[in-house]
Amino acid sequence: MKSRTLASAIRAFSLLSLFVGTAAVAEDFRPGFLSGVINDYSPSNVKGGPWEMHGQWSMDLRREWRSGDSADFYADMTMSGFVTTALSGPNETTVPVQTSGGVNPHTHHIRLTNMKVTWDMTGCPAFLPPATLDGFQISGTVSLVTGNGSLAPFETTPITTSLQVCVTGGSEVPYSNITLVFTGPATSHFGSQAIHGVVRKVALNDFGRR
Repeated sequence: MKSRTLASAIRAFSLLSLFVGTAAVAEDFRPGFLSGVINDYSPSNVKGGPWEMHGQWSMDLRREWRSGDSADFYADMTMSGFVTTALSGPNETTVPVQTSGGVNPHTHHIRLTNMKVTWDMTGCPAFLPPATLDGFQISGTVSLVTGNGSLAPFETTPITTSLQVCVTGGSEVPYSNITLVFTGPATSHFGSQAIHGVVRKVALNDFGRR
């Protein structure tokens, strides 16, 4: 009787140890995560522009021991145009400008899936002083770009738009800035310049500055 009880206890302990060990491994290798917001304007020479751009973004990072680190990027944006109306001042001496927003509002969902992480800022847009000091980037053909929930009207089938996403920062906040740079069909709507945003949340776990 005692031997059966002891054997049961040993099996239970072994199972508990296996569970705790598996949980510890899963905890150690859980993916990294960043998120933030986007606030910027498009150039005036894009179709329908200039556009006001606001949105939120997130990035999931995975540690791939054989093939290198990879990441998924998600951005959800609202965009709307605005018009300016020149107003003549007294005796035509001043010309103040009245701006009205909310013209042609629409949404975009943008996805960049399973892209290799490059842990440097080579080729990333430069910032005016104070400059960013370190960072990482992903780039490749987007897996999704929508307009109001459907394939964006400027996009090709299959999708050929590419996106570079750079996350950079300084001495006080290592990851503080994000830039999006499109190439391909999407530049007709977003422009080819860097679209700027801020990093609000970082949980990199075993990732980090290198």
